[in-house]
Amino acid sequence: MAIIMDKKSSFFVLVVVVMGAFLIPFMGAALNVSLPSIGKEFSLNLVILGWIPTSFILANAAFILPFGRLGDIYGRKKIFRLGVVLFTLSSLMAFFSPSANYLIFFSFMLGLGCSMIFATGMAILSSVFPIDSRGESFGIYVASVYMGLLAGPLLGGFLTESLGWRSIFLFNIPLGIIILLFIFLKIKKDWIGSKGETFDLKGTLIYVPAIIMISYGVTNAIYLFGQLLVVAGILFLLGFLFMELKIKNPLINPLIFKKMVPLLSSTSNLLLLTSTSGVWTLLSLYLQYIQVLSPFITGIILAIQPIVVVIASPFAGRLSDRINGGPLTLLGIILSTTGLFMSLFIGSETAIAMIIILTIVLGLGNALFSSPNTNIFISSVDKKFYGSASAVFATVIFTGQLLSMGIILLVFSDSPGALGGMASQFKYFINSLHLTFTIYLILSILGSILILVMVLKQKNSKIKKLYGN
Repeated sequence: MAIIMDKKSSFFVLVVVVMGAFLIPFMGAALNVSLPSIGKEFSLNLVILGWIPTSFILANAAFILPFGRLGDIYGRKKIFRLGVVLFTLSSLMAFFSPSANYLIFFSFMLGLGCSMIFATGMAILSSVFPIDSRGESFGIYVASVYMGLLAGPLLGGFLTESLGWRSIFLFNIPLGIIILLFIFLKIKKDWIGSKGETFDLKGTLIYVPAIIMISYGVTNAIYLFGQLLVVAGILFLLGFLFMELKIKNPLINPLIFKKMVPLLSSTSNLLLLTSTSGVWTLLSLYLQYIQVLSPFITGIILAIQPIVVVIASPFAGRLSDRINGGPLTLLGIILSTTGLFMSLFIGSETAIAMIIILTIVLGLGNALFSSPNTNIFISSVDKKFYGSASAVFATVIFTGQLLSMGIILLVFSDSPGALGGMASQFKYFINSLHLTFTIYLILSILGSILILVMVLKQKNSKIKKLYGN
């Protein structure tokens, strides 16, 4: 349940959490803009290059659930603080990376720090803010995430063009230090939802390899060993879920999904994120390779989508506090699906104006979907599961991002378009681009159907409650 705090203390908690939420997407977005420059320095093709952001997302997807549970047991602030420390140190080490392999490793470590921050941030907000104002705090949280997505391409593009790609990692260090100072000086309380309970180490040792096997297998699904990894990962995951039903203090309590609404909400979120997260990597490469734009100009164009989300998200969050958020999420995912349909018409001579319109449509769709859907999910689970539910929802976010990147790696891995920087390969690059967007569109349509089912179920539940049937 939410712990009543004075307004000043609540304000500092919100500031710390949203600053942490800013760092994660900033790093991911800045990496996307800097990829061509990194590839040029280390002479990398798109598949190897793609593993730099993929390793970052993979660490988040695999470890966010265990860290969410550790936060419930030992203190959410402790885990959050440790994540900021690891993120800051890993940024420093990434700056000195002498090769692509080192950069991939430190990107993974950055993701590990982010998983601690993201696993506990939403749970801390749920612990501090009561349900009648939670939607607004989630709206600010989502806006902060997209502020990171806004600053990432803009500042990342400027730094890459002016000082080189390594400078984007230096930017993280003072921000990390500021967050730590706020934590030590302004936040004395910690939030422990499951004090005295045991940590499910056995479950973790099954869950983490399962996520890694599925993720790595998806990126190599054209090969037999990749297909076998996916099958093995799914079997591990099923075994993990079966084991969780039988233990006293599970890593994830399946009772979170005893109601249909959280299941539909999280699954549709997974589908939407899978279908949209990789769009910005593709557009970054397309604008720099095909349209021959500079990293900074590319950053300006990619920043339009998060600007739209930053403006609209708090409004959508407040509106979801007052009305049922279901119709908002449905409108949001329909707009996102429309944007993905528009992306099928991108070609070598597409007007920049169309790309801008595309980013606006996708931005508005994300804004109307994200904070209302987050509020629906958290509010539909029992209070005692807030910590685990927060970690589950965050896991869904990064798993969606990981699968989105996995689809890119899968499509481009066997295509001549993987050498996107060569003029002779532009035709193949565009063909692979269209295939990827087609897959994304199909997934988004499936997510729209699930949201429609959720909205109809909520409507029917209200009618039954009203008439006592």
